Amino acid sequence: MESHIVWQNDRLRLLDQRFLPEKTAWIECVSHKDAAWAIKSMIVRGAPLIGVTAAFGCVLAADDYKDDPVWRRKIDAALTFLSKARPTAVNLSWAIEQMRPDIASVASASLLRDVWLEKALAIQKKDEEICRTLGKAGERLVPGKATILTHCNAGALATAGYGTALGVIRAAHEAGKDIRVIADETRPFNQGSRLTAWELSQDGIPVKIACDNSAAALMKKGLVDLVITGADRIAANGDTANKIGTLGLAILADYYDIPFYIAAPLSTIDRSLSSGDEIPIEERSPDEVLFLNDKRIAPDEVSAFNFAFDVAPASLIDGIITEKGILRPPYDASIANIFKDSLDA
Repeated sequence: MESHIVWQNDRLRLLDQRFLPEKTAWIECVSHKDAAWAIKSMIVRGAPLIGVTAAFGCVLAADDYKDDPVWRRKIDAALTFLSKARPTAVNLSWAIEQMRPDIASVASASLLRDVWLEKALAIQKKDEEICRTLGKAGERLVPGKATILTHCNAGALATAGYGTALGVIRAAHEAGKDIRVIADETRPFNQGSRLTAWELSQDGIPVKIACDNSAAALMKKGLVDLVITGADRIAANGDTANKIGTLGLAILADYYDIPFYIAAPLSTIDRSLSSGDEIPIEERSPDEVLFLNDKRIAPDEVSAFNFAFDVAPASLIDGIITEKGILRPPYDASIANIFKDSLDA
């Protein structure tokens, strides 16, 4: 798939995912506020891609204040503003914190911009490499013939390329396995029916869309062999926040004895949080639920819940697929060990 995030002519070009698959439209970010808006409005989405976008947003922040006499203070505030674009995906703050220490150590805003651009490009490249490594690690969990249920979009469009959950699916397909995919529609933004189905069909991977409320029936009929989703934040004990509806899938998979896996890079693990109870859950505008194609589909006097994420407890997760291998329960130990091994390497 052609890159959907491009640094070009000192601007950040982003594929506007709100319009896929009907049309291909691009927007240009010329300031850090533009990058924050792109994240908040879901022009870009998916935890890893949010992180990559934030890294380039830092570059734009350095450009914004390159001639300001108090550039350090202004840029630091800009990074704080950028970090608040969306609350749940930890990759946003993770990417920004890769950059922030340089504010104090680099001599000028112009030089800082160059240092950050090099870092942002490296983060972008590394993210795709991580997804490919993660995909290969997870591919061995997929039987030679299997139907995989996935939720939301954890593919190339949610990352710098290749994908996390879809990275595993792509790797299984590339390995010659006979796989089929069921993509939940993922209301209200329809990332599954619009984005996941589009990605997989582009790659020639058989995919069918399912209504969000049909998962139990599909599992009962024996039509699902395993479930793989992405993640937006994973606590130190393995509790995982992902797109709303993931908790229900985890409960159903456990009931029907179907393997349930999370696929995510280590940067999505937030070891500062002891459990999923501490993960901030974004609540978006009720209008996303109440309107469809700009037409109201509910009575005028009625509002709606629109929690963007829920948390699947670690006890329902059979494995967390990372670029360093597959983590298994108990996750507090396996997560601590994988980070210790990474530091020792």
